[in-house]
Amino acid sequence: MLHVRVVCPPEHTAEVVELLRGHPGTAHLVLHRGAAVSPEGDLIEADVAREAADEIVDGLCGLGLDRTGGITLEALDTAVSDAADAAEEAAPGEAADAVVWQELLGRTGEESRANATFLGFLSIACLLAAVGVLTDSPITVVGAMVVGPEFGPLAAIAVGLVLRRGDLVRRAGLALLAGFPVAMAVTLAGVLAGSAAGIFDPGTIDGNHDVDFVYQVGPASFVVALLAGAAGMLAMTSAKSAALVGVFISVTTVPAAGYVVVAAVAGRWDRAGFSLLQLVVNLAGIVLAAAIVLILRRRKQRSSALLRPLSRG
Repeated sequence: MLHVRVVCPPEHTAEVVELLRGHPGTAHLVLHRGAAVSPEGDLIEADVAREAADEIVDGLCGLGLDRTGGITLEALDTAVSDAADAAEEAAPGEAADAVVWQELLGRTGEESRANATFLGFLSIACLLAAVGVLTDSPITVVGAMVVGPEFGPLAAIAVGLVLRRGDLVRRAGLALLAGFPVAMAVTLAGVLAGSAAGIFDPGTIDGNHDVDFVYQVGPASFVVALLAGAAGMLAMTSAKSAALVGVFISVTTVPAAGYVVVAAVAGRWDRAGFSLLQLVVNLAGIVLAAAIVLILRRRKQRSSALLRPLSRG
């Protein structure tokens, strides 16, 4: 279930209440007249089944409340109520299959910004990857995969492409174009400092075969990226966030960036080039698969919406 809060001008209150009360996926409808201060108006709250949320939000936006008031969504972990159970049963479809597009836009929009936190996580992940490469430690490389925050902007690019939101594509693209060079520059400084202090010897990568998979790019790399992108977008659109961890540790984006730096310092430009290609292949594969998943889910949702009036009739 999702909790919906609507701030609306008094002249639209009756329409909002009618919309929410008339939808079978709604429960626990509450009206607070005059409770909203900024913007002024009424506050309306309800719990809605996830599979009904997108239709309800579209209806609220159709009343212009995204401009004259406000609409917020909040996930409910537990709802102990017969009315909530009835709303979930009455709502068409399955909750796990439902895509709340406004929620997805908000989530990917937030994760696509090139802020200090994003740059910090990406830099730390690249540093971890470099340490894993230098010490021939696959476990450390996997740790770098988990820490890397790059899936957020990649998912945002896919969402922006499918929903034709150029602003989202540009913002996410900028995050990646700025983030990876910054992270690689920080990693370069770290590798050079470690080498000068005698902690690491970049030349040892010639014998570090346990992490060769990072730069060994091929058709399998693209297939893995496609599968990871599909799984990641399914996880984001179905509220199965636990699956994202598996996505993070299946693609070699951040490790490839770290390997580029180490190989360059060691003078192994062939490996640096292959690692860079590995990075590009993984980024492209993830975006492509994520976009395909979104297109398929959108078509399915639209087909269900078209069939719904027929089934009611």
